[in-house]
Amino acid sequence: MTAQDMSISADACCVKLSKADNTQGITVRLGYRPPYDVAAMLAFMETRCIKAIESIAAGPDIYEARRTFGIDTAGKQHTGWLQMRFDLARHQLVLTVSDSLRGVLPLVISRVRAAFDLDADPKAINAVLHDDFPTGDGLRVPGALDGFELAVRAVLGQQITVAAARTLAQRLVDKFGAPIATPWPELTRLFPSPSVLALATGDDLGQLGIVRQRQAAIVGLAKAVAGGLQLHGGADVQRTIESLKALPGIGDWTAQYIAMRALRWPDAFVAGDVALHKILKVQGLKNPARLAEAASLAWKPWRSYAVIRTWSGTWREAAL
Repeated sequence: MTAQDMSISADACCVKLSKADNTQGITVRLGYRPPYDVAAMLAFMETRCIKAIESIAAGPDIYEARRTFGIDTAGKQHTGWLQMRFDLARHQLVLTVSDSLRGVLPLVISRVRAAFDLDADPKAINAVLHDDFPTGDGLRVPGALDGFELAVRAVLGQQITVAAARTLAQRLVDKFGAPIATPWPELTRLFPSPSVLALATGDDLGQLGIVRQRQAAIVGLAKAVAGGLQLHGGADVQRTIESLKALPGIGDWTAQYIAMRALRWPDAFVAGDVALHKILKVQGLKNPARLAEAASLAWKPWRSYAVIRTWSGTWREAAL
């Protein structure tokens, strides 16, 4: 990740948002504690935006995300759509949920709060990180509405650019994503479910440009989640990390990244990250991951936030 990933222009968006008059649903207001760099959060999401399942708009007058959404509870799948618009003046995210998700509204609210890191306590975080990251006080850790989706996208992003990973994820959605009706013509599919990808063949995935090692990782991950592996906040972090690392094609970097974004662990640390090594000036030295881990101890217990701030380019050079 680069500083560009966390910046945003006034007209940046994944796909132009269409107007819709039939966005009836349930609307709730979700508060957060400032400061909150909403533009940076939406920029992070926009660079990873997959057409047909999500759309982002950000500018001087509107900060909004829309997407399709599915969740399983007690063996029953609930599907629908979400619209999330920031009310900057009131420090709130205005969430509208389709009527089809009414029965799981508390779960939806919980997932949205996690995805946008609305429960963060900036005062506590900045007390630890501000000296090293003086311009990053408003940055949050982008989460995930669906931990399985985030994990699959993390696997697809191994050792390639964000843009290349997004292309592969787009192909996966186009091939395996179930159709869904929404008020917006650009949102037409759900992200593929674990049960669907668990049955995907190597040929199916290979035709999308996904290499063999990641084919095995995606299928293994899908089978694990279909079998009960939990990838959301509240799961046992250390046990889940070890379970992830036991799967084919998932190492410590990917497991820590999933812990940071899907499990909502504030102290996750991707010690093997090359961008971190450059910032910490340990690249090229013997065992840079261990050196990065040692350097990160000053940021505990908020190392996930330190990672985001480092990737965003808010590190204070004088501190090196």
